[in-house]
Amino acid sequence: MALLDARGTFFEPARTAFPGADEADWARAALLDPGAAGPGGAWRLDFRCFAVARPGGRWVLVDAGVGPADGPAAGWAPVPGRLPTALAEAGIDPADVETVVLTHLHEDHAGWTSGPGGEPFFPAARHVVQRAEVAALDRADPVREWTVAPLRARGQLHEVDGMHRLAQGLTLLPTPGHTPGHQSVLVEQGPAGRDVLITGDALVHAVQLGNPAVPYSHERDRPTARASREHLLSRAARHGALLATSHLTRAFVEPPAPEEPGRRAAEAASDPAR
Repeated sequence: MALLDARGTFFEPARTAFPGADEADWARAALLDPGAAGPGGAWRLDFRCFAVARPGGRWVLVDAGVGPADGPAAGWAPVPGRLPTALAEAGIDPADVETVVLTHLHEDHAGWTSGPGGEPFFPAARHVVQRAEVAALDRADPVREWTVAPLRARGQLHEVDGMHRLAQGLTLLPTPGHTPGHQSVLVEQGPAGRDVLITGDALVHAVQLGNPAVPYSHERDRPTARASREHLLSRAARHGALLATSHLTRAFVEPPAPEEPGRRAAEAASDPAR
C-alpha cells in the first residue's frame, strides 16, 4: 500500500540533479512520469512510504517520510508530512506497525521515526537499517540525534548486514551507492500474485528508469549506485516484479524490458559523449 507523505518541488532543476542525461533520456522520462516535469525545468516529486500487511493485523512500514515540521528534513523538504493522516485513512494504527524498514538514513526517509515532540511515533516497532548505513553516518548529521540515538536508547534500532530475510515473503536487498548502506525491499506475493520491489532511492526519477546509467547528483558513489540500479531493474524485469517508487509521481511502475539496462550500457560505452 502506497502512503503519500508529501509532495513538492526539488531545490535543484531536474537537469542539474541528473547530469549526463541527453534529450532522448528526458523525452522518455516525460512519457514515463509526466507529473515530474515542472515549469522552468523544475523537478516535481512525491515523498512516499509503503505499508505491507502482515498476519494478525500487523504491518511493516518501508521508510518513514519527511516527518514533522521540526524534523531534520525541514530545511529543504515540504514538511510537515501527512503520514499520520495517511495511516489513519488506511486504518493503520502506528502501534500496529511491528517493523519500520529504513532504506537509508536521509532526512526525508527517516522523519517520522519521532513525533512532533520527539516521542517515538511507532512505539512497538523495531527499525531495521543496514549496519553499513549507520557506520557511514556523519556524527554531525541531524538524523543521528533524531533517529539513530533515540532508537538505539530504546532498543528499537536493529542493524543488519547484507541481504536479510525479514519475514516470510519480505527480503531486504542491499542496493548501495545512493548511500553506503542503502537497501531495497522485495515483497514476494507467491504463485498467485506479483512480486513488488520497493526501490527506495536506488531509483529517484523516471530518467533513471528509462536509462539507469544516468547518475543523480546526490549519490554518494555514482558507479556503485548505477550498478545497484541496473541490477535491481534487471531483477524486476526478469521476475515480472512491479516497482514501488519513493519519489516518482506514480507509486507503482513497470520495470524496463529485460534487455534494456544492457542495451543502454552498451550505448553509453560506445558513445564517449555520454
